[in-house]
This record gives sequence, structure tokens and C-alpha cells, in this order.
Amino acid sequence: MLEFVLRRILHSAVSIVGVSIVIFTISRMSGDPLLLLLPMDAPSEVIAAKRIQLGLDRPYVIQYFTFAKNALLGDFGFSYRWNVPALQLVLERLPATIELACAAMVFSLSVAIPFGVFSAVHRGSWFDRFGKVFAMLGQAMPNFWIGLIAIMVFAVGLKWLPAFGRGTLAHLVLPAIALGWYPVAAMTRIIRSGMLDVLDAEYIRMGRAVGAPEWILIWKYAFRNAAIPLVTVLGVYFAASLGGAFVVETVFAWPGLGRTVVEAVFSRDFPVVQAGVLVIAFLFVVTNMIVDISYGLIDPRIRHDR
Repeated sequence: MLEFVLRRILHSAVSIVGVSIVIFTISRMSGDPLLLLLPMDAPSEVIAAKRIQLGLDRPYVIQYFTFAKNALLGDFGFSYRWNVPALQLVLERLPATIELACAAMVFSLSVAIPFGVFSAVHRGSWFDRFGKVFAMLGQAMPNFWIGLIAIMVFAVGLKWLPAFGRGTLAHLVLPAIALGWYPVAAMTRIIRSGMLDVLDAEYIRMGRAVGAPEWILIWKYAFRNAAIPLVTVLGVYFAASLGGAFVVETVFAWPGLGRTVVEAVFSRDFPVVQAGVLVIAFLFVVTNMIVDISYGLIDPRIRHDR
């Protein structure tokens, strides 16, 4: 078991290093930040001095290793735009993103569980066919499009909910729906598939034979076992929601980490982009590692297969 855990930690470390290289390279492909930081008529001497101050005059390889060494110590540099430590800014905006991701998961589960269970119980019915179409539509429609439609209908048309900002529970509803829409489709299919397997089990047929109430068989016994695959991937869906919040936060002007990183990209704020993406990547990788280790604890065969 120890060897299995160490392998997972090593894989996670390699993933983080890979993400750091990719985001470091891509962020610098967006252009020269000095063109936005300094006036257009700034003297060449001032531009050269600022470039040296920010360390942008050195070769990219040296810049990366300097960045990596400082990042290991928790120093991601100062934001070019906000003039505060990049990691401090990221950690300040992270709770809003986690709040949105948690709300999205609550929405996803509250919709996916009844849809998946009733689709399996009434397999082949109109509801089952509707559930399949619903799941396909959920996976086909991007979350930013769902967000725009939700704003048009519930904020502009019906005026039921605010279209942007953060503050009250009402502000959380539309972005949570937009972010949680895609996981609904995947979770519905997982629950339906698990329920179909369990409903054909011998102990369910035995319960029906002795006259046990159908709702008890479905919710107390069948759903409890069918939900095991869903529980094991909830961490992965939550981590994916953190990453998917980037676009949704921009659409709804939600003051979280995703919107901050998007703004930093447009202002070529390399330290904030690097810190924000690496924090999300770290959370995603750690969550996946925990799920992998939990698999190994549940099923010892996995520890030997990987």
C-alpha cells in the first residue's frame, strides 16, 4: 500500500511540474506586459529598466527556474496590475470560487439523483427517454451558453434573480446552475447505470417477493449501493467545477479566482495567471490523488494493477 501511495504522489508531482511549464510558456505567448504597464511614449531607458526590474530580460529557461524555485517557497511574485503578492490575491479570491463550486455540486446532485433513479426504475418509459435526451443536452451545451440563457430568461425577462455580482443567496443561483449543468448529465448516467445493475440483484427481487414497500427497496437499499460509484467520483467533479468556474465567473461577474485569472490574462499579469492556474491545478491533482488512493483502499486489486 505504501508503494501505491508513493507512486500516486510522484505522479501528482510530475503533473504539477508539467502544468507549471505549460502555464509559464503560454502566459508569455500573450505578449509583452510592458506594453500595458507603461505609457506608449515611455522612453526606451525606462522600458529597459522596468524589464530588468521584473526579470523579463533574462532567457526564458532562467526565468522558469527562478519562478519554480520561488514558487516552492510560496513566492509567486507581485501582481503587475494589483501590485500585491500574487499568491495572496489568489487565496483571497479562492473562497468565492469554492463557494460557487459547492453550490454547483448541490444543484447537480439535487437534479441528477431523482433523474437517474426514476429513469432506472421506469426504464424504457417516456421519462427514461427524456432523461437520456436531457443528459445528452447537458453534455452538449457549454456552461457559458447556459449562463447567458439563464440571464436572459430569469434576470432580464422574468426579473426573478440578479444577473451578476455576489452578496446574497439569490446571486448564487444562476451561476451555480450554469456551472453545475454539465455534471448533472454525467451524474445522471452514472446513477442510472448503477441503479439498473442493482435493481436486477437477487436481494431486490427477494424483497419484492416478501412484499417490502417499493420505495424502501429503491431508496434505502438499491440507491445506497448504486450511489457508490458516484461518491467515488464526486471529488473529481468538484475539482473540475473549480476549473470550469473561470468562464462562469466572468459571465456573471462573480468575484472569484476564475474571473481574477481571466482579467490577469488580458492584462498580461504573469504572476497572477501562474499562481491562479497552479492553485487550481494543485487542488485538482490532490483531489484525483485522494480518489485514487481511496480506490486502492476499497479494492486492493487496484493497488497491484497500477
